[in-house]
Amino acid sequence: MISIKNLSKSFVTAQGKIQALKNISLDICDGDCLLIAGENGSGKSLLMSIIAGLEEADSGQIESNSRVGLVFQEAETQILGETPREDIAFGPKNLGWKNEKIQSALENALEKTGLTSKADFPARFLSGGEKRRLAVACMIAMDLPVIILDEPYANLDYSGVKQVNQLIKKLKSEGRTVIILTHEIEKCMGLANRFVVLFRGEKMFDGKAEDGLKEDLEKWNIRNPLLSYNSLNDLIW
Repeated sequence: MISIKNLSKSFVTAQGKIQALKNISLDICDGDCLLIAGENGSGKSLLMSIIAGLEEADSGQIESNSRVGLVFQEAETQILGETPREDIAFGPKNLGWKNEKIQSALENALEKTGLTSKADFPARFLSGGEKRRLAVACMIAMDLPVIILDEPYANLDYSGVKQVNQLIKKLKSEGRTVIILTHEIEKCMGLANRFVVLFRGEKMFDGKAEDGLKEDLEKWNIRNPLLSYNSLNDLIW
């Protein structure tokens, strides 16, 4: 479990002090598929950066018994190897694993993310969806139990969205904790068992996905997908 208590973060700008996160409390249970929605600037990416250890909060605390991996919105910025094979092996090598263990983890990660046929393909020429799958493959290889996907559908076509969702389903089936940060909730809400809304740095809703759809989401600048779809089950691309 990841337990977040009264987390706050502010920044000082030329225009004055900006309160980016305001007393956020949130428990993320093992095996959750948590969808965190919010408009740009709502604080969702900042919150996840703090959970992943990339940023420090001004106040509050985080208790976690899990190692966390974060897939950035621009997944290509995380690619360090010339090929998927090199890139996936990078993390285990830095952990000091023996070669046999590295190779086993590498092949497992390639297979689970559907990248085996692209293992030796130039990584820079992968599609957007494939680059996101590669970033997740690196985390699978290191056996990270919690994976955060920051705006995983940005700039993806229909095929890319489906690739990402198939991967999320696989991660869920393995019992991993998946946290999806997006404002495009119509593409994945049917995958989530929990739904959280952030608005101007504050938590406005935390509950079941189906209950979230009963809220007036527009007041938090989120379009309710049931305006175009009939039920929660329709909200998986």
